[in-house]
Amino acid sequence: MATSSPAKTQPIQSALADSDLSLDFLRVTERAAIACALTMGQGDRHKSDQVAVEAMRAEMDSVPIDGTIVIGEGERDEAPMLYIGEKVGRGAKGETGFPQVDIAVDPLEGTNLCATGAPNALAVLSASEQGGLLHAPDIYMEKLVVGPSSRDVVDLDAPVRFNLRAIAQALGRRVQDLVVIVLDRPRHSKLIEEIRETGARIRLIGDGDLSAGITAAVLGSGVHAVMGIGGAPEGVITGAAMRCLGGEIFARLVVSTPEHEKRCEAMGIKDFKRIYRSRDLASGENIVFAATGVTDGSLMKGVRFFGGGVRTTSLVMQTQPHRIRFIDSIHVQPGKDGFVGNIRF
Repeated sequence: MATSSPAKTQPIQSALADSDLSLDFLRVTERAAIACALTMGQGDRHKSDQVAVEAMRAEMDSVPIDGTIVIGEGERDEAPMLYIGEKVGRGAKGETGFPQVDIAVDPLEGTNLCATGAPNALAVLSASEQGGLLHAPDIYMEKLVVGPSSRDVVDLDAPVRFNLRAIAQALGRRVQDLVVIVLDRPRHSKLIEEIRETGARIRLIGDGDLSAGITAAVLGSGVHAVMGIGGAPEGVITGAAMRCLGGEIFARLVVSTPEHEKRCEAMGIKDFKRIYRSRDLASGENIVFAATGVTDGSLMKGVRFFGGGVRTTSLVMQTQPHRIRFIDSIHVQPGKDGFVGNIRF
C-alpha cells in the first residue's frame, strides 16, 4: 500500500479495504498472543496482561496508520500504554500520509484464562475509519448476542423464555436443543434460573464473553446465544465482529452511579437507556477485526511452541471487501527454515 500521499487524511475506504493492512493488524494480534502465551498457566494474570499489552503496543508502531485507541486498557493515568486516546501506528511518530483509524484493543481477552491455562483466551483488536467505533466507558453492559438466523426475532427487554423460543423457531430446533453461554457470576443467578426453567442448556464460563459472542454467530459451533452482563469495551469489539459475521448484539450500558454518568457524558453518551446494536457499536463502513488464539478454544487453537518456531491460529475479518479468513501461521525462528518440513498438521 502506498504511504507517500501528501494528504494526511487518506480515504479510509482504500486503506482498511486493503488486505495488506488487515494482515498488518493480524501481525499485531499474533505478536501479543505469542508474548502472553509464554506466561500461560503460571498463575500471574497481571504479568500475562502486561506482556500482551507491551507486545501489541510495540508491533502497532510499525503499522502504516495514524491511529487512535478508542477502546483500550483504561484512562491514561491508569494504563502506561494502549490507553484511551493514545496515538499509535507510524503516524504517531510524526510520519504523514497515513489513514486516520480508530482502534479498539483487548491485548488479552481472558487474563484469568491465560493465567490458569483455560480455553478461549484471545488477543483481539478491531479497527474502523475515524468515528466508526463507539467510545464506550469501561463499565458493565447488558448483552444478548445471537447468530444471523436469530438477529431479527429477539429483544433485549423480552423475557428469557420468549427469546429462547424465538431463537429455537428461527433455527428449526427445540428450546431444549439450545446452548446459551453465560458468565459464571453471582449477578447472573436469576438469569441462569430462568434459562434452566425453559429446558435450554447453559455453558457457564469464567471469562471471555467476547470469544463467546463470536462463537454464537458461527453456524455449527454448538452455541446459539450469549446472555448476561459483561464489559462494555468487549461489547464494542463484539459489535465489530458481528458486523463481519452477520450476527447481532443487543446491548445497553449499566449506568448505576453518578460516576458512571460522568464517564458516559465525557465520552459523548447522554442516553443511558439506549439499546445498541452492532451498527451502533461499530458504525464504520470499513471494519477490520483480528483475533489470535492464546489458549485452545472453540474456533481457534492456542499458541503452540516447537523446536523451530511458533504456530498460531487467527481469525481475520473485514466488511469491505467482505471476507472471513481463518489463518494458520508458522513463525519460523532464524536459521530454522529446514524444520518446517517436519511440522505435523
